[in-house]
Amino acid sequence: MKGKANSIDIAHLAGVSQSTVSRALRNSPLVKPETIAKVQQIARELNYKVDKHASSLRTQQSTTLALLLFEDPTSDDSLINPFFLSMLGSITRTCAAKGYDLLVSFQQMSNNWHADYEDSHKADGIILLGYGDDVDYQPKLKQLASQGTRYVRWGAQSGSLCVSSDNRQGGRQATDHLIALGHQHIAFIGSASHHYPELFARYQGYAEALLNAGLSLNPKLQHDAITTEQAGFIAANRLLSMRHHQPFNAIFAGSDLIAIGVMQALQRHGLTPGKDVAVVGFDDLPFARFTSPPLTTVRQNTQLAGEALVDSLINRIKGDPSTAITIATELMVRQSCGSRPT
Repeated sequence: MKGKANSIDIAHLAGVSQSTVSRALRNSPLVKPETIAKVQQIARELNYKVDKHASSLRTQQSTTLALLLFEDPTSDDSLINPFFLSMLGSITRTCAAKGYDLLVSFQQMSNNWHADYEDSHKADGIILLGYGDDVDYQPKLKQLASQGTRYVRWGAQSGSLCVSSDNRQGGRQATDHLIALGHQHIAFIGSASHHYPELFARYQGYAEALLNAGLSLNPKLQHDAITTEQAGFIAANRLLSMRHHQPFNAIFAGSDLIAIGVMQALQRHGLTPGKDVAVVGFDDLPFARFTSPPLTTVRQNTQLAGEALVDSLINRIKGDPSTAITIATELMVRQSCGSRPT
């Protein structure tokens, strides 16, 4: 064979039509698995590469997905929640496996980020990570929907365009574990407001676990905090200032970052996390096992999350019906909740 191989060459060698070759190289479900394997094997042997530009002209698709990361308050200059960084690797690998390029964009909430990526042919659809105040976020989502933009978001369980962890289940898991250790006065640090629905769902799971165990839900043991170390530190100090009037022996923090600030505040007051006060976080960020003491936390599966976001968006691009996806959480038990009430 002289010159660069093309799809006609593959079709001839595989004994199929050129359109079948095109579908097989896209892993189309319309093609039998054995035919896909045969076509892709021949393509590898011929060192054939899909001409994405020519393909996009034919299909009016860019074979590119856009990932919009939104700024979050952080202790460094990144302004990116480390939880989303851990998800980014899975999203990138899944895009590559599906034959899509990934365009990553950092957005400020004040920007016009809901501009139509599809009309400008930058991307066939958008993955949204992070959103800040959900009440402010909703109008922009409605505009995306009204202009026909194909998108999927990570967040609270709220409709078919969403992939999320089971935050309520995770809140119950964390609180049930503390109750099983013998704790009856358990504080919650994190938002309990519809403005931050993921944190609120974790609070609801916490409240359910207390009530199911026959324990009272004390609103004075709930202190608001956004998901930063500083917010956790400030909220824990407020809680500690009331300790003589509102005793507690365990804290469920709405995120690992909040939990880090909580443990710093406890140590500043001469208390040892895991000995004097049990602490549980939420996320299982990579550094959680290396805190002092190692942090008990509720794990969100970032690998499955990334895969689900990409798969859901590609399905929407293809016109397939989309459904909400909820991913189960898992409690990771470490030393930060090792204490029993005295």
